[in-house]
Amino acid sequence: MTIEVEIEDDAWTRALPQAEATAARAARAALAAGGADAAATDVTILLTDDGVSGALNQQYRGKPGPTNVLSFPAPESARPHLGDLALTFGVCSREAGEQGKSLADHLSHLVAHGVLHLLGWDHQTDDEAEAMERLERDILAGLDIPDPYGP
Repeated sequence: MTIEVEIEDDAWTRALPQAEATAARAARAALAAGGADAAATDVTILLTDDGVSGALNQQYRGKPGPTNVLSFPAPESARPHLGDLALTFGVCSREAGEQGKSLADHLSHLVAHGVLHLLGWDHQTDDEAEAMERLERDILAGLDIPDPYGP
């Protein structure tokens, strides 16, 4: 398993010196819980800023502005590369503060969420959302992180 974390925005490491290790740990846990063949799986995680996220969100989703996490599944022909994630410092930092969570815990949750998307999990229906949230809770509990959907 190869988890590559690229830090494009230094704000990540100024606010969270262990950002790279935190993201990689959450990705490994999500891959294991989501049923990936860990030995034959590669994921790249980009820790970026609002500008890059906004451009990616507009280009690939047709939505203006930055978002917390974007998932880009790789085609089967790219295996063992599963796909890429992009996480935005400004949005993630603001959300963590608003939700009363540490940036590390929120980053872990969003990485796990994004990796599950790369594995084919989704939340378009209530049943899908419930199943995905349950798995996220289990992943985070295994990392000693409180329930992100709790009070």
